[in-house]
Amino acid sequence: MISEIFQQVINGLAIGGIYCLIALGLTVVFGILGIAHFAHGSFAMFGGYIIFFFLQKLGMSFFGAMALAMPIGAVLGMFIERFAYRPVNEAPPINAFIIALGLTLIFEGADLMMFGADQIVIPTPYHYVIRFGKIDIPELRLFVMLTTAALIIGMTLLINRTDTGMAVRAVAQNRPAAILMGINANKIQLVIFAISSALGIAAGAFVGALFAIAPGVGENLVVKGFAVLILGGLGSIPGAILGGLVLGISETLAAGFISSSYKDVIAFLVMISVMLVRPEGLLGRIQK
Repeated sequence: MISEIFQQVINGLAIGGIYCLIALGLTVVFGILGIAHFAHGSFAMFGGYIIFFFLQKLGMSFFGAMALAMPIGAVLGMFIERFAYRPVNEAPPINAFIIALGLTLIFEGADLMMFGADQIVIPTPYHYVIRFGKIDIPELRLFVMLTTAALIIGMTLLINRTDTGMAVRAVAQNRPAAILMGINANKIQLVIFAISSALGIAAGAFVGALFAIAPGVGENLVVKGFAVLILGGLGSIPGAILGGLVLGISETLAAGFISSSYKDVIAFLVMISVMLVRPEGLLGRIQK
């Protein structure tokens, strides 16, 4: 029984890592800019398709394709910020929501036109299974967990240890004051979308490798991302990480010991239960 629990926890860490990447991308955009970027899930799926294209047409390795696709995604994210969201900076929030809906339709339509409606699994050479006693750790899941940890550490160092990260935190705390201190807020918005989009590309790659990508999958992914955002605490980067892991582990435990049909229900029940006890989220700040 104990070994089965540990097995499901290991599986949940890999899935939770994907949720962390999606939630972190949403956190930096929503928590700092106040934009509910609902197209983020569809963008992640689009990134998965890009990586599949690099693998099939260019013969690249999985992580080589990721290393190329993430900067491309960052540039595309800056393009989205500059030409889609920035023009409605001062408009009511509903305008950004409509734009996000339009971007979702654009990405979904592009996926359908270029790759069709069938599910696609991103092929990887990582098929070995590492065994510790009664616990099996697939090599691919291990690489997903390690890469996710590396990306989270990299983003944390960027935000906390660099001048750019200091400027990002300044804009998050008080945008008008940051502008008065000479910080270019428009440049910071570009950086934020670049970070968010690069993380989304990585998440799409892992979803395609572990499960499958298809038009429409991104919508469910962004719902999970916002669930993690709420669970961990709005605007909290550590909360997004913790919330993603909690949601991922909850899902796998529910699938392993109850039924895979109810894993989403159980996961959201966990979220609701936490919110009843801590409305601000696991690591969110109480608003005074």
